[in-house]
Amino acid sequence: MLLKSTTRHIHIYTAEIQNEELVDNEQVLTLDIDPDNEFNWNDQALQQIYRKFDQLVEAFNGEDLTEYNLRRIGSDLEHLVRSLIHGGEISYNLNCRAVNYSMGLPRVSS
Repeated sequence: MLLKSTTRHIHIYTAEIQNEELVDNEQVLTLDIDPDNEFNWNDQALQQIYRKFDQLVEAFNGEDLTEYNLRRIGSDLEHLVRSLIHGGEISYNLNCRAVNYSMGLPRVSS
């Protein structure tokens, strides 16, 4: 059974990608970061997300895999995305199809 957690910028599935399709697999967690391309990412910021994801998954090691636990992981990652945008480590993608400043107004240099 496919379990998932979807926040605005973080999607987690108990599935793997095969031929561009999600295929149920309770042994694999697939992480989709910023599926709407709302932000401009750099490798360092992405690695922070992946490391935090690994830490959070490890913290739940041995517990039942539930949608609730996936939502907790997704929410923690969403908070990390917010801290990255507020810290200036990532920026809004102004070419996104729907710029809505979901994590707060962008910084403007004076």
